[in-house]
Amino acid sequence: MLERFEIDIQKGLGLMVDVRVITDTLTGVQYLVVASGSGTALTPLIDAEGKPQLAPRNP
Repeated sequence: MLERFEIDIQKGLGLMVDVRVITDTLTGVQYLVVASGSGTALTPLIDAEGKPQLAPRNP
């Protein structure tokens, strides 16, 4: 299951705050993950039309 997701961007924003952009390698959909203390939030990134943002494909 973990092989399905790749971490594209990871950045610590201070004490116990971590922000990541991950990509579902099967669908190409990108997600924003924010972890702070004991909580974590996950949401899909969307484009200007409200559709899921897809990672650029490698040729």
